Amino acid sequence: MAPYRRRRAFNESEEMPTPLPVVMSQTATSTVASVITSTLSEELPVTQENIEEKFIRNISEKTHIPVWGVIVILVIVCGLLLCICCCCFKRWCRRRKKDAKKGLKGAVDLKSVQLLGGSYKEKVQPDMEDLQDNMEVNDGDQDSAKSDLKLGRLQYKLDYDFNTSNLAVTVIQAEDLPGMDMSGTSDPYVKVYLLPDKKKKYETKVHRKTLNPVFNETFNFKIPYSETASKTLVFAIFDFDRFSKHDQIGEVKLPLNTLDLAQTIEEWKDLTSVEGEPGQENKLGDICFSLRYVPTAGKLTVVILEAKNLKKMDVGGLSDPYVKIALMMNGKRIKKKKTSIKKCTLNPYYNESFTFEVPFEQIQKVQLVVTVVDYDRIGTSEPIGKVLMGCNATGTELRHWMDMLASPRRPIAQWHSLKDPADVTEN
Repeated sequence: MAPYRRRRAFNESEEMPTPLPVVMSQTATSTVASVITSTLSEELPVTQENIEEKFIRNISEKTHIPVWGVIVILVIVCGLLLCICCCCFKRWCRRRKKDAKKGLKGAVDLKSVQLLGGSYKEKVQPDMEDLQDNMEVNDGDQDSAKSDLKLGRLQYKLDYDFNTSNLAVTVIQAEDLPGMDMSGTSDPYVKVYLLPDKKKKYETKVHRKTLNPVFNETFNFKIPYSETASKTLVFAIFDFDRFSKHDQIGEVKLPLNTLDLAQTIEEWKDLTSVEGEPGQENKLGDICFSLRYVPTAGKLTVVILEAKNLKKMDVGGLSDPYVKIALMMNGKRIKKKKTSIKKCTLNPYYNESFTFEVPFEQIQKVQLVVTVVDYDRIGTSEPIGKVLMGCNATGTELRHWMDMLASPRRPIAQWHSLKDPADVTEN
């Protein structure tokens, strides 16, 4: 019987025997390394994420920037590139809008291009027999091209009261107007006035993004019947633009001596283009300012930004303009302020702010009169033009005022055409 061997128990005080070191040959080491490498290559395939991670780590090691810092920088760069692309796109859209508006002002004679059909010899040296016919056709095509440029039409109503010498003019609606904006729509409104004096002008409300606006607004003119023969009633349709000059779409002119005012007139008329008159529509210039009202504080802030194309008042063909602002209520001037004087310019830049105390219960009763004045050191300073703001205003001035009230605490900027001071009535 084999002797029973007891397993020796080591006391805690005794030391464990030192293990013998494992010595591997160089060949075995290289073999193990190759196996590990092949195993890792099989388990970690090269993916797009690994490449991106490796790229970011390389940048981090070379620039001594943490990985999260590299990621933040890359995100910022991508954001800047996106902003640049957006700015370029907006600029392209604005240029396209301007080109579209310019395209409406001139008609392209497409039919005359068809006359160039045929061989090169016929284009260079046409037959003498056909030359006269082609000239007649070309003249006819040019006339038809002008007539083919449709500007839409306007419906109106006229009612003259012989007892009160009052002419009631109702702008009913317009239809088939051309699209003046890049979106293919327009923001039309109508100006109504009498020639040749233009003393009293009325404006309808602006209708947003439509080619078929319905106005239904009535305006009254006091005209003795004896003077109707020398008057011409004008309906001028404009496309509203808050930050640039309003483009005139077309107009309808009605000499009153050609109308039978003894009966009510209600009819449609095609709009005609205006040649040369749009530039003459406003000879006084334009002014841009912003309005801001804070109801809780009762403060009305007016920022006079700039003016352009002002009327030449001096002998040298320039002006010394400044802007005067008056707060009116019930025909009385409550407070007035004015900007600095800009010497020898027709396009002054101010960017000056003024604040008026107007309680909320009075904001519906006050009027703001903005006057551009030509400064004269020796004589009397002469007003160039005025703009009347308030709930009693009309047209674009009323629209600007209502936009301000609808957006409290927010400045609303807009361009306005200056009007003859004699035509502006301060109530």
